[in-house]
Amino acid sequence: MIPLVFYSDFDDAEAWEAALKAHLPELDFRVGGDPGGVVAALVWKPPAGFFVPYRDLKLVVNLGAGVDSLVRRDDLPPLPISRLNDAGMVQLMASYVMHAVTHYARDFHLMERNRLKRVWEYIHPRALSSHRVSVMGLGELGGAAAAALAGMGYDVTGWARSAKNIPGVRCLSGAEGFARALREADTVVLMLPLTPDTTGVIDAAALSSMKPGANLINVGRSGLVDEEALIAALRDGRIAEATLDVFNEEPLPSGHPFWAMENVRITPHIASITVPEGAAPDVAESIRRVLRGEAPLYQVNPARGY
Repeated sequence: MIPLVFYSDFDDAEAWEAALKAHLPELDFRVGGDPGGVVAALVWKPPAGFFVPYRDLKLVVNLGAGVDSLVRRDDLPPLPISRLNDAGMVQLMASYVMHAVTHYARDFHLMERNRLKRVWEYIHPRALSSHRVSVMGLGELGGAAAAALAGMGYDVTGWARSAKNIPGVRCLSGAEGFARALREADTVVLMLPLTPDTTGVIDAAALSSMKPGANLINVGRSGLVDEEALIAALRDGRIAEATLDVFNEEPLPSGHPFWAMENVRITPHIASITVPEGAAPDVAESIRRVLRGEAPLYQVNPARGY
């Protein structure tokens, strides 16, 4: 048997157990219980101290792409950490980003407000190529979203820490590239990992550097954005609109200012999820590889934070 512990307040343990056992029949799937012999953990945002009892752990698999909750912990010894990366997750994220960008590029946000006021107003459509989009972060998800937007006809710039090459996308890197990507965009899409270098990177100065009346979409991590600075920028019109899928506190408290802001769209951290049936083959393969002394699939570099 191969003991594995599962922890998530959001994911379906029974669905994951069924999906994994289809590819790894010898799996001993545990939700809590005896920590003895557990060699793998499949987790999403485990609480502090979670890993202390698991003395035999050889692999941690993160139930998602963002691994900031697993790096720089004091209860997790140096061992391989892998993240999920399946086609379904990529498709869901790309569809969310395309919808959010198009909502602004086609002025659907204005038409929705007119509907609430029962006002019929013709707003002449503009060519998608006239709408400049900057995708900040060109990893597996960000690169796919940037390519999809370019395929639709948008004028797309992408920024990554290191140089990238994506057909149809103007790829930038470095500090000057970051500033240019923010400055030139009609809509900025945040898809960066959360690292010491990116924490709070969209602060008051960054928001002020954006094109007046630009839009912001955050499907990355909440810690990328200074929420108070964003609220101020949205209130005074420096940032026209925001679509937010991630927040400093989740669920978003009922008294949070975002709820009352007409120019903020809120979704409950659902831009992209992993379907167990799609990701289970890779998780099973990572477990097999680590037990053979090999590296898992999609291994994270803790020093970089992704």
